[in-house]
Parts: sequence; structure tokens; C-alpha cells
Amino acid sequence: MNLCSIASGSSGNCIYIGNTNTGILVDTGISKKRIVDGLTSIDVNPEKLSGIVITHEHSDHICGLGVFTRKYKVPIYATKETISCILRANNLGVLDTTLFHEIKADHPFFLQDIKVNPFAISHDAANPVSYTFCDATGKIGVATDLGTYDEYIISNLEGCGALLLEANHDINMLQVGAYPYSLKRRILSDIGHLSNDNSGRLLSRLFSKQLNYIFLGHLSKENNYPELAYETVRCELLTSGLVNEMEYCMQVANRDMPSEFVTI
Repeated sequence: MNLCSIASGSSGNCIYIGNTNTGILVDTGISKKRIVDGLTSIDVNPEKLSGIVITHEHSDHICGLGVFTRKYKVPIYATKETISCILRANNLGVLDTTLFHEIKADHPFFLQDIKVNPFAISHDAANPVSYTFCDATGKIGVATDLGTYDEYIISNLEGCGALLLEANHDINMLQVGAYPYSLKRRILSDIGHLSNDNSGRLLSRLFSKQLNYIFLGHLSKENNYPELAYETVRCELLTSGLVNEMEYCMQVANRDMPSEFVTI
């Protein structure tokens, strides 16, 4: 099974998961052109996609959904509440309601030969979820927009061979930055976003010998730097005493271009 981040950041998110039989997009928060260009760069035909799974209704996760699905009639999977919000959005244009399929957290479903498991996350959206994906080769996790994490989140993400995990902000940069106080409180809250430090702590709980690829994603453009996110998380992993410098491959998912295409 393969993972490629086509784009990941506070300005737009779209992740590809797939194998030789099945192709899945996690979110469509960038333009149709960027999605198609990203898929083409990894030799994936958008017409052959098996499904689009949506985490939640915020614009940086759905803004390209309307244009993309008017061109490519790909089934869309999301929670009932997320679908309701998407259909009420006034910036997506006309949506084909027959493409939508309701899902529920903790109720896995199959897209071809990939088992998709949605699990609930803490974020200020209608009913947000993150996902893991399993086939005969292993397990991949994509988890962003986590206000916090707990044993439930850990249990869902354990055992991944590749994982894209949020490292949204540096706490000090956010606190001294230009954002209004109300927005800072929201980001730092349990329904906001995961900081670099907490991303590292969560990864320390998830680390295992099969976790070969780590992508840090959904970085804030205003309150983080790729190098800072990488070094903060790296230090947390090494400080845990469980992780050796040579035991993992970690990189920051790009905001504006596809990341490395990895296979587990």
C-alpha cells in the first residue's frame, strides 16, 4: 500500500492512499488542477479513484470537492453531519448528492480491497473523523486536526507502517504571534490543533518497529516552520528513550507540492 501527501498544511490538504487495485483521496482541500497534477505526478489516473474520504467540512479540507467531483464522479464518504455541512456550503457549486455515502466512526468499510476505519477526533467541526487504511501489506494512518489525543486515538493509530500526523504549530510562535486572542485559544484548546510538542509525544506512544515512515502534516503557515516542527518532534522521540536515530524515516509533508511516494 502507498501513501503520498499531495498537499498538507493550514491552507489545504489532500492525501493519496492506494495500491495496485484501489486509489483513495483523503480530503480535497486544494484546487482540482493541483489534485490532478499531484495524482499525475505519481502515475495515478483520477478517473480510476475508488473513493474520497472526508475528515470534516472546513474549507482547507473540502474546497476542491465540487469542481473535482463534477469532472470525476468519485464516490464521497463522510459522516452524516459532515455531509450536511458540505451540502449547505455556498462555495462548492452544485454537488451530485448521489455521490455521497454516510459513514460512522468505528464502523469500518471497504473500498475495493482496502479496509477503511474512521475514528472520532476532537476538533471544532460537526462530526470529524480521521482514518486508518489496511490491506494485506499493512496499515497506514492519516490523523490531522487533533485538538488532543487519548488512549482511543492511540489504539486506532497503533501498528501503522506509515503515518501522517499533525504537527500544526509551535506553541511559543502562536502565543507571541499576531493572531487574535480568541483564535489562539481555539487553536490551543482540546478542539483545536496538535502542537509540535504534542505530536512528538503522541509519536513516542505510537512508535514501533513497523512504523517506517512518518510524515508531519498540517503545519501552520504563520505559527510553524518545517525545520522547527521536524527538530521538535525528533527531540521528543529521542528523549523518550524508545527511539534510535536510525530506526525511522521522518519528513515534513509539503504545503505546495507532493511529498515522497512511499510503500509499506
